[in-house]
Amino acid sequence: MNRMAITSQVSRRHVLQFAGTAALCGGLPIVTVRRAEATPAMLNSAIRNLVGEASVQQGRVKLEIPPLVENGNTVPMTVSVDHPMTDADHVTSIHVFNEKNPQPNIGNFYLTPRAGRPQVTTRIRLADSQKVVAIAKLSDGSFWSTSVDVIVTLAACTEEVP
Repeated sequence: MNRMAITSQVSRRHVLQFAGTAALCGGLPIVTVRRAEATPAMLNSAIRNLVGEASVQQGRVKLEIPPLVENGNTVPMTVSVDHPMTDADHVTSIHVFNEKNPQPNIGNFYLTPRAGRPQVTTRIRLADSQKVVAIAKLSDGSFWSTSVDVIVTLAACTEEVP
């Protein structure tokens, strides 16, 4: 069959019928959104993986994050540690965790005395209202921590499932 014969057999009505049938029969994908399925137990496990059997002391760490967040897609956060940054005594790393995002570890930041001051600033995503925990590891092997409860009105970190 040549091209002219094919085009003459397909009418506008056929094209519209095909498009309508495809739409009704699933030609267009249906997208559902499901919430992240993390738990506070996953947070505790992630922290335990970092510190092992060491105890985590409260203090020295300051976590600046808004207590009420309108949009969880971009949340400003600053973690600073009240500690000197000398060759003999310094902050070696700062770790940030959360309890309800799909992954409990938000970020790991490794520092040397050349950093000048033990502080990191970034933006994070939060799936829901939750606790955010910051832990600093010092050069003597000790761990220091603080946490903040954050209320999120518009959640982030949702996944599309076909």
